[in-house]
Amino acid sequence: MRSLTKNLVNFLKREDGPTAVEYAVMLALIVVVCIAAITTLGSNANSTFSFVGSSIKPPAGATGS
Repeated sequence: MRSLTKNLVNFLKREDGPTAVEYAVMLALIVVVCIAAITTLGSNANSTFSFVGSSIKPPAGATGS
């Protein structure tokens, strides 16, 4: 038990633990922003393609197969 406490105190004194947590939080924020951006761009692209697709009229005499 004493060695576990000593290791915990040493871990808290070192800068490695907090630095890893900071990097994890930063990575999580970057992932959230990327997901939001991709979702927004995908939604905008979908609505644009739908609008263009519904605006295009087939040529006269074309048969739908």
